[in-house]
Amino acid sequence: MRVLFLAVNRETITMPTLPLGLACVASATERAGHQVKLVNLTSEAGSDQFLGKVIRSFCPDVIAVSVRNIDDQGMAATRFLLDQVRDVVMYCRTSTKAPLIVGGAGYSMYPESVLAYLKADMGIKGEGERTLPALLEKIESGGDIADIPGLYLPGKGTKIENHFVKDLDAYGFPDEHLWLSAELIDQDIWIPLQTRRGCPMNCSYCSTSTIEGEVLRKHSPEAVVEVVVRYVKAGFDQFYFTDNTFNIPSSYAAELCHRLQASGVEPSWMCIVYPGDIEESLIRDMARAGCREVTLGFESGSEYMLRNMNKRFTPGQVRRTAGLLEKYGIRQMGCLLLGGPGETKSSVEETLAFADSLPLTTVKVTSGIRIYPHNVLAQKAVDEGRVSPDDDLLYPRFYLAEGLENWLPETLRAWMGKRPHWSL
Repeated sequence: MRVLFLAVNRETITMPTLPLGLACVASATERAGHQVKLVNLTSEAGSDQFLGKVIRSFCPDVIAVSVRNIDDQGMAATRFLLDQVRDVVMYCRTSTKAPLIVGGAGYSMYPESVLAYLKADMGIKGEGERTLPALLEKIESGGDIADIPGLYLPGKGTKIENHFVKDLDAYGFPDEHLWLSAELIDQDIWIPLQTRRGCPMNCSYCSTSTIEGEVLRKHSPEAVVEVVVRYVKAGFDQFYFTDNTFNIPSSYAAELCHRLQASGVEPSWMCIVYPGDIEESLIRDMARAGCREVTLGFESGSEYMLRNMNKRFTPGQVRRTAGLLEKYGIRQMGCLLLGGPGETKSSVEETLAFADSLPLTTVKVTSGIRIYPHNVLAQKAVDEGRVSPDDDLLYPRFYLAEGLENWLPETLRAWMGKRPHWSL
């Protein structure tokens, strides 16, 4: 079958985002014997004229649309992003009779609501590398699709929940010809790669366990290095490891660094570090293997707020990690998350002063916390009467501790006026 994959996300946040998840599914679909075309509408004009030309030339039997972001997570002037996805779905509807399937991280948090909002034909919750090829086989043979795990149908939900893929190497990484065009080589693009899925940390506000599960699943270090070498030879030498916690488990991270050092190529890369009790030897290995920058998501400098968020580290450990990163020449972007349960003016001031004392290259501040379903913060918001129990939270709702509504924005504006490397 001819399958057209559409990446609709246009959010950059801190950098342009390439459609890694969609590329993984597209590669698995191609390996299953189907003809595949992936179009990143982020990098194109995204016009109806362009999309119409693609549909007419490719004549897809099926169109798969990725829903990566529901909104921009900004409390002050929230942008709801499903409308741009719905516009694409509606245009496809008028241009072809091919069934429209939606999936992706954003979709997986709200499968029934998003499917209804977009008026698509089907949706896949969870990882699609296994589910989409199985669905295409059923469509092609005229079989019953209702029993496919993770498949949602309008008004019917799903019969069987999708189980997470245990052996990530069985599906591999995306083939470069599907999503890495030659014009990207001359741009300052960091190619996203995910070596691990799932997160066991259970931070109070996080949506990762809903999307990827709590059990950590890993690609083999050999497979990761193989794809890095392949991509470097194709002309791409900057990578962003999107794992939620690159340094967990530390033994895996160390082996990956050692293999990168021995690979014969010299990529530059970034990652996200959980700033707990991280060994100096690992940070040294990261620097030697090409790590140039880390995102240090410590979120707060208040021990009380860190406990409220279920963070398993202290400000002292964050300071030690930041010092080691500076020692080995690795740039640091600090991330702050202000306004959660228990936040006060005093704890905010403590956090701002703490972050200001660290050797951070840039600081990203979030004021007010987006409430996602199925976590501790969501239950807290229900218990406090901030949201109703039947609110599925598709439309953005935020938690901001009482007493900070006016003071926090004013304080941050004054603070950032003197610190150009800080941003909201």
